[in-house]
Amino acid sequence: KNDAYELVRQQVARGKQAFVVCPLIEPSDSIESASALEELKTLQQGEFKNLRVGLLHGRMKLAEKQDVMERVRNNQIDVLVATPVIEVGMDIPNATVMIIMSANRFGLAQLHQLRGRIGRGTHDSHCILLTSSKSAEANERLAVLSETKDGFKIAEADLQLRGPGELVGQDQ
Repeated sequence: KNDAYELVRQQVARGKQAFVVCPLIEPSDSIESASALEELKTLQQGEFKNLRVGLLHGRMKLAEKQDVMERVRNNQIDVLVATPVIEVGMDIPNATVMIIMSANRFGLAQLHQLRGRIGRGTHDSHCILLTSSKSAEANERLAVLSETKDGFKIAEADLQLRGPGELVGQDQ
C-alpha cells in the first residue's frame, strides 16, 4: 500500500493524476470493504495531505458530480477518490495511476472496465489491485487481470470461476 501511495505522489509531482476506487460510499458494519468517505478522510489527513484530493460517488447530486468531473478534467484535482461510478464515461488522459481498494469486492468485468479509465494518454499507467482477502478464489480471480488485458479472456475466466448464475432465482 505504501508503495502504491508513493507511486501516486511521484506521478502527481510529474503533473499526472490518480484514481483511488472504493466499492462502498460509506463504511458498513456487515461488509469488510473500503469506503470512499473513509478513504477520502484518511488520505487527506495522511498520505496525500499535500495533494488536491477530490471525491465522486453515485449519491452526489448531478451538479456536484459535474463540478468534480470538470475540476478533474482541468487538472484541479490530483487524486480522485471514487466509487465505481467512474467505470464508464471517464476520459482523463492525464490519469496514470489507479488504486482499487478491496479489489476482491468487484467482478472481473468491472475491474477490467475500471482499469480502462487509465492509460488513455501516451504515458505509462499503473493499475494496483489491493485486497485484504485471504481467499484463494479471490486471489485466483485477481490473478486473471494481471495476466491479460483481453476482455473476452477475462469474461471466460470469470464464467469458469463463478459459474453462469441463474436466469430465475437468487444467484446472478
